[in-house]
Amino acid sequence: MDWHILLTRERLGKPVHSTDELGRSPFHKDHDRIIFSGAFRRLGRKTQVHPVTSNDHIHTRLTHSLEVSCVGRSLGMRVGEMIRDSLPDWCSPGDLGMVVQSACLAHDIGNPPFGHSGEDAIRHWFQQAAGRGWLDAMSDAERADFLNFEGNAQGFRVLTQLEYHQFDGGMRLTYATLGAYLKYPWSALHAEALGYKKHKFGAYRSELPLLEQIATKLGLPQLDEQRWARHPLVYLMEAADDICYALIDLEDGVEMELLDYAEVESLLFDLVGDDLPETYRQLGPGDSRRRKLAILRGKAIEHLTNAAARAFVDQQAALLAGALQGDLVEHMHGPAKRCVLRAKAMAREKIFQDKRKTLHEIGAYTTLEILLNAFCGAALEQHSGRGLSFKNRRILDLLAHYAPAPEWPLYLSFLRMIDFIAGMTDSYATEMAREMTGRSSPT
Repeated sequence: MDWHILLTRERLGKPVHSTDELGRSPFHKDHDRIIFSGAFRRLGRKTQVHPVTSNDHIHTRLTHSLEVSCVGRSLGMRVGEMIRDSLPDWCSPGDLGMVVQSACLAHDIGNPPFGHSGEDAIRHWFQQAAGRGWLDAMSDAERADFLNFEGNAQGFRVLTQLEYHQFDGGMRLTYATLGAYLKYPWSALHAEALGYKKHKFGAYRSELPLLEQIATKLGLPQLDEQRWARHPLVYLMEAADDICYALIDLEDGVEMELLDYAEVESLLFDLVGDDLPETYRQLGPGDSRRRKLAILRGKAIEHLTNAAARAFVDQQAALLAGALQGDLVEHMHGPAKRCVLRAKAMAREKIFQDKRKTLHEIGAYTTLEILLNAFCGAALEQHSGRGLSFKNRRILDLLAHYAPAPEWPLYLSFLRMIDFIAGMTDSYATEMAREMTGRSSPT
């Protein structure tokens, strides 16, 4: 792969690359298009780890995405400075930082309500639907998209199809930003076979031509049928997500009183050593642990960002060859790698088992089952050609002009229903499911 091609400013859906404006490059425009989109705004009412209404200090998908984008920008700029001689003449370290920042902003934009439990609930529902024969009219490849439902593939559809220029380039982002977004540049054909991460894939069958077009424009090597090598900047986006996920989960855990401050402090001390900020040394017994942790976390992110940037540069040859094994965290120096892995293990053991989170996840299954039964049931009845019941006609009315047409293949009709449901916030999905079951809202 070649940086001159990987950083193309040409846009999906436009024949020529965008011209620069004063103080605003094509990559700045990508950033702004994502920020101002409805799909991004709705992340403010979608679960990150804990239910969004439980505590005002707890992260949502929106605050998480903004924090990841800040770390991603720092990573991109730092790497840009270190590999400046390899970049195109027109590309500054700031441009590289903006590409990574934009990809980070969008990295969760396709997540359904209720976070990862929502993804699993949708997969589970489609597995049951397949057993009832609801997916019989589809090909194996089409069924695989639903049986392995994946927020990353839904996000790719949001970026390239659903927002702004609908089904004509979507947000019309640059190929460089789309490449940096595509963590899994392959179809559901490889969701199980690769053994990389279960269910992970980057594009539905409906967007496969767009994935192929993007890969061609960026010069991503094709590794297999419907599978390409990752854009090198994906690894920076992924590292920024890992850094924030690891540390912010712990911060939320202390806030929710699921973790002891002392054990989190010990983990961060192991990373930063004697490199403590002067503001931290000046803290007294009257200062809150929230303030202490915020200062420590900032220094820890600095150390992890430096380690990830160094790992990227050290592994640049393998990255450009599309041959790097694992993610950047695996190639970071000892203390940094140990910090991220220990933080993730601590979150799994003590945060993800919280009873409040468990009840929230069970509720997600119930809510999404009600919605999927209603909307996909209406699409199935319309596809059958036997005429719509009054109830299913009213369900389709909820989608207004976004409702699937009777002559559409069932695959496209179900995709349209997933677009609608996956775009919901937690609260909107809960309220709609409650009303569909005839229950009034609590007063």
